[in-house]
Amino acid sequence: MFFLRIVLMALRSLRIHPLRTVLATLGVIIGVAAVVSAMSILEGTRSEVEGRFATLGSNKLFVFPGIQRDRGRAVGNVNTLKLDDADEIARACPSVASASPQVTSASLVKFLSKNTQASVLGTSETYADINHYQVAEGRFITRDDIVGEDSVVVLGWRVKRDLFGGRPALGEVIKISGLLGSRGFRVIGVMEKKGNIGWTDVDRQVVVPVTTAMKKLYGLDAVSMILCESKSAENADIEAAKSEIKKLLRQRHRVRPGQQDDFQVQAQGEFLKQFSQMQNIFAVVLYSIAGISLVVGGIGIMNIMLVAVTERTREIGVRMAMGARRADVLRQFLIEAGIVSFLGGGLGVLLGWGMAQMLEQTTRILNTSTTTQAISWALSMATITGLVSGIYPAYKASKLDPVEALRYE
Repeated sequence: MFFLRIVLMALRSLRIHPLRTVLATLGVIIGVAAVVSAMSILEGTRSEVEGRFATLGSNKLFVFPGIQRDRGRAVGNVNTLKLDDADEIARACPSVASASPQVTSASLVKFLSKNTQASVLGTSETYADINHYQVAEGRFITRDDIVGEDSVVVLGWRVKRDLFGGRPALGEVIKISGLLGSRGFRVIGVMEKKGNIGWTDVDRQVVVPVTTAMKKLYGLDAVSMILCESKSAENADIEAAKSEIKKLLRQRHRVRPGQQDDFQVQAQGEFLKQFSQMQNIFAVVLYSIAGISLVVGGIGIMNIMLVAVTERTREIGVRMAMGARRADVLRQFLIEAGIVSFLGGGLGVLLGWGMAQMLEQTTRILNTSTTTQAISWALSMATITGLVSGIYPAYKASKLDPVEALRYE
């Protein structure tokens, strides 16, 4: 009952001076809102990235061209990855199940009067199996298509819908714009509705033989990436596959001992580790800003509590004269400070959640996720800030002399 009476007294005091209370808790509100919105963005981004990597599978390895440097600065990629490298990786590396060379570019795709922007992927027949990506109609590209440099194309689900609507697409000829001009491609297949594989929306993608893309569309003599799949998702097998790929490519590219590789091999887990490190850096920056706001809010709460002690000096004297102990007065003002900060934290949670939702809706890029853990952590930090800030005013109130307090006007 004593605790409930103190809470009611605190709420009555706050109701008497609502504007002063809001101004005092403004720093806490802003700090908590920053914490909640930041944690929502970080959690949403983490879930998004992990979800995208999960669509790739856990046993993927990515082989990229090396980075060309000028005076220690990265200035571009070294075009050293060849089509034969992918074939040799699949053949000569025991821990590698398959390998798929890739070249990609964004191009305009047309059929009669309709056109759409799509991602053009030049790859091999192993691409669909590596990514567990199935053909819904027709067939996927074959080794014969690649050897013959055939002008055939497999459409992503959304590209097929945009160009053909509900009518059949198989056998029709579409045009794809490339650096070497616009060429006609015969549709041989339509892929299932898939969504994302990694960072690519494959529903907005068209797949052509890698040789056709390199020689007839873009005039390339090197591939942009080789996607490999280890025989199992065990860390030991992934590391073995990575080591075998590095050893093979160093031999094929005649990289001498002591020289830097002209390629990069990265496992999926390394990307997640790099992302986690970047996320930790962003978290430190965002939480530091939120912490500063909470400190400012704590100072505001301390100020309002000091004013409250001054205004209620006579009341404190009356309570002490009627038998209240110094510990009771101390407890009362600490509880009031905690309530002020908790209410500010509650408003901050609502504001932070609203900010996160607004960012998600306006940017259409960020994904946010406000978890119970984030809310409880923010409220706890706000309450602790209020209690710490209220220690000095509460101590000052408990040390008042009852006689002097009764004389105060």
